[in-house]
Amino acid sequence: MKYILLVPDGFADDPLPEWNGKTPKMRANTPHLDALAKRALIGAVWTVPPDMYPGSDVANMAVLGYDPRRYYTGRGPLEALAMGISLEEEDVAFRCSLISTDGERILDHSAGNISNEEAHPLIRLVDEKLGTRYWRFFPGVGYRHVMIWHEGPTDVRCTPPHDVVGEQWMKHLPVGEGEEKLRRLIEDSLNLLDDHPINRRRRDEGKSPANMIWPWGQGIAPKLPSFVLRFGVTGAVVAEVDLVKGIGRAAGLEVPTVPGATGYLHTDYRALGAWALQMLDRHDFVFIHVEAPDEAGHQGDPEAKAWALEQIDEHIVAQLVDGLREHDYRMLVLPDHATPVAIRTHRAGAVPFMLYDSREDLSRGNALTFDESAVEESKLRIDEGWRLIEMLFKA
Repeated sequence: MKYILLVPDGFADDPLPEWNGKTPKMRANTPHLDALAKRALIGAVWTVPPDMYPGSDVANMAVLGYDPRRYYTGRGPLEALAMGISLEEEDVAFRCSLISTDGERILDHSAGNISNEEAHPLIRLVDEKLGTRYWRFFPGVGYRHVMIWHEGPTDVRCTPPHDVVGEQWMKHLPVGEGEEKLRRLIEDSLNLLDDHPINRRRRDEGKSPANMIWPWGQGIAPKLPSFVLRFGVTGAVVAEVDLVKGIGRAAGLEVPTVPGATGYLHTDYRALGAWALQMLDRHDFVFIHVEAPDEAGHQGDPEAKAWALEQIDEHIVAQLVDGLREHDYRMLVLPDHATPVAIRTHRAGAVPFMLYDSREDLSRGNALTFDESAVEESKLRIDEGWRLIEMLFKA
């Protein structure tokens, strides 16, 4: 038996008036998912505890079967683990985003979807000029990087930049332990990066500059129980972003590097599907995480979100179904959280899920659709999202 967990990040949305009340998932042409849904068990799940922020870090930890109230220590350390950074007991890891600002407002949380080729020299410069024996900066993927603060603070409130796009950054600077040093670091980075040749060129090309760092998501190294010991299967995580890779590594799963997997809208969807099948040749379980729908939500682009879901359906779901024809398998599909295009950030609340079994019809005659309507229409509700994965392995 093979087990697949597929998470199109943030695909859940709200009805759009301009689409007559349809969401991007309802609007998208997803024939392969639709065919599976006809024989699937469909329900609603709270992936994030009500008292926690609905971030991808908390949500994906729960989706993989770990209670975030017990094991979550922060986003930064998960990304550091994915990058192979060894954390000492006194180290506090921050996600360190490269963002765009006009000097007053945050213009883009992703610095215009900056590439590694342009981002890495900027982060290396930050490390060279602003790093100390206590602060170090490490280049990651795109706009997503890591800062390690030796003997740093955890009791400080840092705002995720994607929550405050368009707002004055001075109003959202860190508050709490170590706030003065973090604020100075942010301001110094603007002075260092704003007139850098890479940013001058980006402006000339009509692109957003990557002219400020923004630390957030701080925490110490997590300690997750082994996934293999918990569920009795070996597995792998096929993902694009360091956050999800870090959760996989912390759980003891194999985490391959997929060429062409960018974490942006125009990622290599076919490569993600192909690597998932390759991992299923070696393991019985694979967790596939696709970032694109979430990125489209943050950009406020419903057409892009629908298109991303169509690519996932055509190049990942179809490839899995075809590649597993000779196997019995179960597939669990859900978004980790909602990222509505109208608000351009994450929203708390239940999301739909679909559990398919190649051997039997799990629908029990319920004519439910695998989209946001299931949150209201399904009688099956899972309140503790970290327990949902147990249904995948019940067969």
